[in-house]
Amino acid sequence: MYRTGHVGASLVVYAPLGFLVTALASIEVGAAGAVGVASLAMVPDLDTRVPFVKHRGITHTVWFALLVGIAFGAAGLAVGLRSGLVEAMLFGGAGFLFGVVTIGSHLLADALTPMGVRPFAPLRDTKYTLDLVTAANPLANYALLGLGVAVAAAALVAGEAVPA
Repeated sequence: MYRTGHVGASLVVYAPLGFLVTALASIEVGAAGAVGVASLAMVPDLDTRVPFVKHRGITHTVWFALLVGIAFGAAGLAVGLRSGLVEAMLFGGAGFLFGVVTIGSHLLADALTPMGVRPFAPLRDTKYTLDLVTAANPLANYALLGLGVAVAAAALVAGEAVPA
């Protein structure tokens, strides 16, 4: 998929987390999370700019998603420590989920294409693909973007409606 499709996929996958964040914190925090995952939706494709790193290689695996999740979790833990242990655990967990969701959504979107992904490489070289649309299909990319915006917006509005 292209950027528009990946942004849409990130918003679709973020929607349940965005609902929870909005219900527990505020719609502003939930919306900030949506902007964050959309902004980072293309991180796995940075592999195209790194010499000796194969496209849809290591940056398109669950291992990379876990690594990014751990990095965001550690950052959340550090931020939360200023307020106490419980807050540190909540911020750390939220950061971990944010990182995993961001990378995981990219893998899911790429699995829609014939090229697919090998999410468990190098331990398992099984290719996963739904072979539904080509990555360059503008209709599929914009449809995924529209779906992502609609689902994320609905999740945030629903989260705001939850009584505190």
